[in-house]
Amino acid sequence: MNSEDLFYNLALQHVTNLGDTTAKKLLGKFKSAENIFKEKKANLLKIDGIGKIRIQELYDSKHLKAAEAELKFIDQNNIQTHYFQDENYPEKLKHCLDGPILIFSKGKIDLQKKKIISVVGTRQITPQGISFCKSFIEDIAALDPVIISGFAYGVDITAHKAAVKNGLQTVGCLAHGLNQIYPKSHKKYMKEIEENGGFFTDYWSTDKFERNNFLKRNRIIAGLSEATIVIESAEKGGALVTADIANSYDREVFAVPGRPSDKYSTGCNNLIKAQSAHVLTSAADLAYILNWDVETERKPIQKQLFIELELEEQKLYEFLQTQGKSELDTLALNCNFPTFKAATLLLNMELKGAIRPLPGKLFEVI
Repeated sequence: MNSEDLFYNLALQHVTNLGDTTAKKLLGKFKSAENIFKEKKANLLKIDGIGKIRIQELYDSKHLKAAEAELKFIDQNNIQTHYFQDENYPEKLKHCLDGPILIFSKGKIDLQKKKIISVVGTRQITPQGISFCKSFIEDIAALDPVIISGFAYGVDITAHKAAVKNGLQTVGCLAHGLNQIYPKSHKKYMKEIEENGGFFTDYWSTDKFERNNFLKRNRIIAGLSEATIVIESAEKGGALVTADIANSYDREVFAVPGRPSDKYSTGCNNLIKAQSAHVLTSAADLAYILNWDVETERKPIQKQLFIELELEEQKLYEFLQTQGKSELDTLALNCNFPTFKAATLLLNMELKGAIRPLPGKLFEVI
């Protein structure tokens, strides 16, 4: 994209009440942002979803002035720009209707023909969460995925650091412009992340730092990857929003189960119970669901070898092993359990990582 095209697309992005979805609709109709700004109001009003208020703001000269200043910032700071119709725009994000028309980056990001996963979770990560996150990324490193996260406290920074340690590319998605960093204490990690990936944002250097930015930013975390993994989460949290967005994009979602009494396992357990996420107990679970080729010269991915099951759970497990797959009613009947009890036992086994649910109310052993 040349400077003139970038200038007009920046101006279009600056029209706050337009939105990326509507902006894409206009671009599809008028072919370029420059044409939109030079089009007659009457013709713009013919487009569905374009009202007089939006059109009026579109013609405010402040957008062109703001675009000129931001273009200068981009040039002076070697910011890379990615337009949603260009080849350098992240491929998976192109398929998201509400993906930004422009995204900005710094670093050495290369997502071409890469396996990409997002790792998210609470800022209040527990020692168990840290241990699992580090081990998971170490094991999945055999497949050389790109690790996406939000560069925040807790799960995010743990995932970024683990990725760098294992020689993986990692990308931080920011909720602010590339002229600042949050949290400030993470500034010390910026250089090594830029050397091993980099940062994405759709925010400008002039955008105010607001809490709602993080929720909007989550659509990029979910949209960049083919799967989103929730390591730990309380009953409510930004990671669950990211998981919900990933589901809306028809991407795979995984959650690490935990004890019902653990505060930061509640969100993950709820995702699993609602069948909004696959159970994740090892790197092998991810590779299996995503159908990733595990043949590699690097260290092979290991399944979890020892799962402690109660006697009644073992009965269901052994029957599943002989059948391969089975429905809830069939399991209950053959193991002589009431249906409600079999369902409870299966849920416990799923949380332990012994079995996985399949479409059609089927279950199979992992």
